[in-house]
Amino acid sequence: MKPRHKRLALILACVALLGGAIALVLNAFQSNLVFFLTPSQIVAKEAPLDRTFRLGGLVEKGSVKRDGVQVQFQVTDTYRTVPVRFEGILPDLFKEGKGVVAQGKLGPDGVFVAKEVLAKHDENYMPPEAAEALKRAAEANARIEAGSAAQKEKP
Repeated sequence: MKPRHKRLALILACVALLGGAIALVLNAFQSNLVFFLTPSQIVAKEAPLDRTFRLGGLVEKGSVKRDGVQVQFQVTDTYRTVPVRFEGILPDLFKEGKGVVAQGKLGPDGVFVAKEVLAKHDENYMPPEAAEALKRAAEANARIEAGSAAQKEKP
């Protein structure tokens, strides 16, 4: 084999190894990627049924039901609501009316089965995605209320 062919073979082998390494890294990244969704997105059927994702919003007041370590509650973005089931110990800051992010999967019955529940740690903190989702939900509520008020005014 000529030196020129040896160099070409070495370069092709390096490119193949680099391509394989990049493929492995991207595959690991894709499998560990966790999406953040709001209750409105879940009700609109945008949630994957076979993948883990995060649900964020506010714990609806009066919705928390405890049975030992099993807890059921509702998460809302002030527009739509999703039931959540969690088995385990909740964070100390978990309270009704406060922000929450739950990670888990959506069951076939429409109940979000959480494996992990995170509560916001102070009054000023909220994940940017959750804050944006609550803002969009509030705007949607305002549009709906304005539309129903306009319907009532028509003779």
